[in-house]
Amino acid sequence: MSNNKEKTNYLKVSSDPEYVKLIWNDEKFKTTNSHEDSDKTTKTHLDLRKKIEPWLTALFQSERLNLLIGSGLTISQAKIASDKKINFMETVKFDIFSKQIEEASKKLAEQNGRKSPNIEDNLNVVNALLAGLKVYTENNNTELKNKIKKLEDNKNTVLKSFINQVLSVEKELLNKQKSVEEYLIPFLMSFASRTLSRERLHIFTTNYDRVIEWGADLTGLRLIDRFVGHIEPIFRASRLNIDMHYNPPGIRGEPRYLEGVAYFTKLHGSLDWHYKNNRIQRVAMPFGETKNIPSSNEHCLIYPNSAKEWQTTNYPYSELFRDFATSICRPNTTLVTYGYGFADEHINRIIEDMLTIPSTHLVIISYDCTPKINLYICKEQSSKKEQISILVGPQLADIKNLVKYYLPKSAIDQSMKRMLEIQKQRGQLNTEQKDSSEESEK
Repeated sequence: MSNNKEKTNYLKVSSDPEYVKLIWNDEKFKTTNSHEDSDKTTKTHLDLRKKIEPWLTALFQSERLNLLIGSGLTISQAKIASDKKINFMETVKFDIFSKQIEEASKKLAEQNGRKSPNIEDNLNVVNALLAGLKVYTENNNTELKNKIKKLEDNKNTVLKSFINQVLSVEKELLNKQKSVEEYLIPFLMSFASRTLSRERLHIFTTNYDRVIEWGADLTGLRLIDRFVGHIEPIFRASRLNIDMHYNPPGIRGEPRYLEGVAYFTKLHGSLDWHYKNNRIQRVAMPFGETKNIPSSNEHCLIYPNSAKEWQTTNYPYSELFRDFATSICRPNTTLVTYGYGFADEHINRIIEDMLTIPSTHLVIISYDCTPKINLYICKEQSSKKEQISILVGPQLADIKNLVKYYLPKSAIDQSMKRMLEIQKQRGQLNTEQKDSSEESEK
């Protein structure tokens, strides 16, 4: 970049053979490597909308649609609420074995394609260190036992601080609800407003917070997950194809799909998932509550907190990732990622398997161009480039611009289609409208 006002974005949609690099400056995009325009061509958001919005509309109505949401959604909402960028995933310092933990965390981050470690890397290293020390400890080694106890206490303190930090972000969003819901609600409904002949949207997330659930409540979107019950919902391993239908007035025996329903899976657990009474329960924890939270943080099921009860079997994560693989690795499936930096190899492997099916499509929407996302952008390293669409960069992936310019508004699309059909019957269409009407019929 030549100055701070210029910001790089990457775009690849529809039949583009390769990505287009767009530099944002003076409220316009300048293309630098376009395959169809001259190097000095400038474009606005409205210009790009003509190409991006119809393509996303078509993909969002594919037979199967899945949405994978990373921390970028929470960060974008927090920025709207407080106009500042948060990072509750940043690395933490431990009081004991700090040098060893720091070095091992850096190596782990490098293996996952990240420049610097985060709190998940720290906890992964600490869990592995604790497991090794407990095996190594002799019965009479009091000094080492004391160190293990200190490290466990330190880990629980870090975990509690992390949980409080996430809850404080929720509280901030709650305090600025009107500003946040202006973009969160249309964002979710752009994906959830599916034609009823298509399969339900399935939302996956790696986030521990409850921003998606909160947004669904504001939207009126019903989420179906693996939990059963009302007072203390219990996680069930059995997966049934449960759905919601209704009987139209005066018609019996012909149930119809209820609108505003989506499946929901939290791949890394949640702040309100706890191990109680030999089973996983969702405990009552109001959104944004920072005071009366459960004290047993060691039983809070957020990855990679290794509670003894499910450490060996990796339960319930094995079930959750099976749901992810089953949902996306099918023909005629579209997977949209938003705010996900591709730093989790266990998720990336499943996505790579999905792309071996020729009729699948991956849409990457990300504010930052992480090293792993860059692998998908560079055509030399992506053999499946025809199956990948890219909207990467501070302007293209900003949630305000997405909602305003690029994401489809299904309710408006259906009304517009009916209006065009009526105008066509009455002979009121001009040439441009006729082309639009014929395109929508296709």
